[in-house]
Amino acid sequence: MRQIKSYIKMQLLYYGIEIPPEYDNDHWSHNFRYWLDDLKFEYDTGTEVLRSRMRSFRFIDQEFRDVSTLLRRHTKTHFKHDYMLLRSIPGIGPIVASGILSELGDLRRFKNIKHLAGYVGLAPGIYQSGDTLRHTGVSMRAHRLIRSYFIEASWQAIRTDPVMQEYYRKHQGKNVKSIIVKVARKLLSRTLAVIKTGIPYEIGIVE
Repeated sequence: MRQIKSYIKMQLLYYGIEIPPEYDNDHWSHNFRYWLDDLKFEYDTGTEVLRSRMRSFRFIDQEFRDVSTLLRRHTKTHFKHDYMLLRSIPGIGPIVASGILSELGDLRRFKNIKHLAGYVGLAPGIYQSGDTLRHTGVSMRAHRLIRSYFIEASWQAIRTDPVMQEYYRKHQGKNVKSIIVKVARKLLSRTLAVIKTGIPYEIGIVE
């Protein structure tokens, strides 16, 4: 999907066509798609290439929606309690909650957050040589899909949860990537906590 979007944007750039500001984002609204459908290039071949890529985009987009619907239905049917617990956490939507349960199974099997963070890939990597010990950022050993879920969910959590907002602001001024990894680890900790305790998460208040 990202590759097709990239191809279409490159084609627009090649023909010197600017995307309207209201459409220039990662979310391709229906209005933006209609705008692309109405475009015509100087040469018919360019127009046909765009039409072909839009057909591919719509096919993949519909497949993604259909699979997502089936996945949510499955998790809500077979793992309803855990699904609702995860949905109580700001930043974790239906797709992420379903993905966590499908990929990780029962989170209760993880002894603690250190164990889970190491599996997902949100634990700090460590380099040791003789008496030298230093942190090297997040470990390269990771469940890349789930790690990406938590990274993306963290941005949403920052916007919707005052406690996460405060935590993020406290670390502002540092490398943005390292900050969002810290937020993602905190979000992962919440995830394990609600599953272990069976208590839905309640949005905190910053004093």
